[in-house]
Amino acid sequence: MRSLAHRFLAQRTDYISRLTAKGEGMGSELETKHDRIAQFLSDQDLDALVLGRLANFAWATGGRDGFIMIAAEHAAAHLVYTADEKSLVADRIEMPRFQEEEGLMPPEWTPVAPYWHTDRAQAIHWNTVAQGKRTGADCDVPGAAKLSGEIARLRYELLPEEVARYRALGQSAAQVLEEAAHEIAPGMTEHAIARIIAGKAIARGVQAALTLVATDERIFKYRHPIPTAKTLDKYAMLVLCGRQHGLICSVTRLVHFGEIPAEVQAKSAACAQVDAAFILGSTPGRPARDVFAEAVDEYAKAGYADEWQYHHQGGACGYESRDYKASPTSQEVVLANQAFAWNPSIAGVKSEDTTLVTAAGVEVLSAASDAWPTIDVERHGKTIARPAILQR
Repeated sequence: MRSLAHRFLAQRTDYISRLTAKGEGMGSELETKHDRIAQFLSDQDLDALVLGRLANFAWATGGRDGFIMIAAEHAAAHLVYTADEKSLVADRIEMPRFQEEEGLMPPEWTPVAPYWHTDRAQAIHWNTVAQGKRTGADCDVPGAAKLSGEIARLRYELLPEEVARYRALGQSAAQVLEEAAHEIAPGMTEHAIARIIAGKAIARGVQAALTLVATDERIFKYRHPIPTAKTLDKYAMLVLCGRQHGLICSVTRLVHFGEIPAEVQAKSAACAQVDAAFILGSTPGRPARDVFAEAVDEYAKAGYADEWQYHHQGGACGYESRDYKASPTSQEVVLANQAFAWNPSIAGVKSEDTTLVTAAGVEVLSAASDAWPTIDVERHGKTIARPAILQR
C-alpha cells in the first residue's frame, strides 16, 4: 500500500498533467487573471507588479503550490509582471520543481534562477525599481509600493474553474471531519484526534493548514483550541482549514458520546440561527457590516447578546483562510462569486462552513452529508440546514 505522501504526490502530478493538457480550459482562467493584472498595472500607473505572497502566487498560477513550509506566508518564488512579460523568480533549488511539477515553463514564464544565497527581493529591485520602473508589490521589495490590500481584491471574485476546485475541496474537507468524528473514541488524546484529521486530509491531497481540537471543558474555555495531550471523555470539537490548489476551506463539526445536555443543545440551536443569518444575509452588493449587524441581532434574540465579542465571526475567504474578518465597521461589500466562511460561536458550541455567494443564492461548499444530523433554519422565506451535534 502506498504511503500518504506518495498518494498526495500522485494526485498532485495528475492535477498538473490535467492543467497543462491541451484543451483543458486553463487558458481561459489564466488569461482572465492576466487581464486583471494588466488592468491593475494600468489603474495603478505601474510598470511592474511583484507577487510574493503564497495566496497571490496560487491565485495567479491557477492553483499551483508555491510553498515549502505549509505555514509560510510567502511563496518560495516571486512572480513579476510587466506589460510584455511574466517572470518566475526562484532560486536554483526550487526552479526545477516549479517547472517540472508545477508546469511553470517557458515561453509562458521567463525563468530567473539566482543562487540560493542571493536575495531575491533585492535582485527584483535591481531589475525593476533600479531600472526606473514604477513597481508595486504585495511583499517587501526595496523601492516598490506596498499594495497588498489592493492586490488581494483581484482574487475576491472567483472564476468558474476556481469554483469547481472549491466545490471538490469543500466536499473533501467535510468528509474528512465526518469520517474522523465517527472514528474517534473516548480515551483518545486531542493530539491523536488531530493526527486522524490531518492524515485523512493528506490522503485526499488536502493540506491541513489548520487543525484545532478541543474536548469536554476545553470547548467551553477556548475559541481557538490548539490540540493538547488531554483525553476525550464525552464531547469533541473538530476544526479543519484544508488547503488544496491554494484555496482554503474552513469547517467545524461537533460530536458527543452519550446524551447531549439540554444546555448544549440549546446553544447549538441558537448558534445555527446566527449562522443562518450570516449565510443567508450574504447577498451581492450588501455591505459586510450590515450582514454582521443582522447576525449580532440574532445573538441577542437568542439570549446570548455578548457572545459575538469573544470570537471573530469570520468573513470572506478564498486563497486566505479569511481575506477579511467582518466587523461592525467593515467597509467591504459582498460580491457575487465570492466565498465566505462565517464561524459564529457560543461558549461550548460553534457553527462553521465555507460558502459561495452567487447571484442566484448561496451554496454551502462544505455541506454536511445526508448522514450528518442538521438543524433546519428558516429566515425570510428561505430554509438552510446547519450541522447539528453528532451523537454517538
